[in-house]
Amino acid sequence: MEKVRLVATDLDGTFLRNDRSISEENLRALTDLGDAGIIRVAATGRNLRKVKEVIPSGTPFDFIVFSSGAGIYHWTDGRFISGINISPASSALLSGFLMKRNLNFHAFFPVPDNHQLYFFRGGEHCEEFERYFSFHNSFAFPLQPDQPFPDGLCQYLIIIREDKSLFDQMKAEIESAFDEVRVIRSSSPITNGYIWMEVFNRKVSKGNGIIEICRLTDVHPDQTLSIGNDYNDIDMLEITAHSYITDNAPEEIKAHYLTIPSNEEHGFSHIVRQLIN
Repeated sequence: MEKVRLVATDLDGTFLRNDRSISEENLRALTDLGDAGIIRVAATGRNLRKVKEVIPSGTPFDFIVFSSGAGIYHWTDGRFISGINISPASSALLSGFLMKRNLNFHAFFPVPDNHQLYFFRGGEHCEEFERYFSFHNSFAFPLQPDQPFPDGLCQYLIIIREDKSLFDQMKAEIESAFDEVRVIRSSSPITNGYIWMEVFNRKVSKGNGIIEICRLTDVHPDQTLSIGNDYNDIDMLEITAHSYITDNAPEEIKAHYLTIPSNEEHGFSHIVRQLIN
């Protein structure tokens, strides 16, 4: 622990409280990390616009890995560093594939503008899809058959009911049909009972985003620590030398990592105190 030079944390359900606010304890812990010369990274499924909705300007992070690793942003400089998108050809084919199966999904513009999205209503009414759409309809456009994607797409979000076997079946089907992409599972932050299937370029993960920041800052992966709470944090937790999961995480994830107090109990500050005291 004394060799840690980079700390990465998920936001929702980990660093943020349930009302999406930052506790004084966690804010103080961020400042203490900076005073100790340790690089501070937020690694989140949120797009960059949504990061800025919950992380006020001046909050002492150094880097943001956003959209589950599709983009990297230098927080202190306000500079977009890099992004990984799905190619135009694969975007067109995958959109047709999902439309043909009449699924409810969203398809997001390439980073860093992936707060904008296309939407497609499938054959089965989905309350979760409509809730998500109601939050994003000012940036949403109906997806047309044979829609062109000259710069590709950042990702897809397919919303299905809570059914692990269905998720595993669809993940296998999509990844076998499209070599360029991978499917990540995420718990819905809106409503219980749904799984979010997020489809990205195969190179996209929070873990790869952390590795890229290590390269940029000359930090060895053995000098890293991460904290998460959900399935889409697993890639990051597997990459870092020290990995922790908050107590509010799903039980099947908690079985594999050291557990710290929940996001409501400032688990982030708990592990920072252990690190720098």
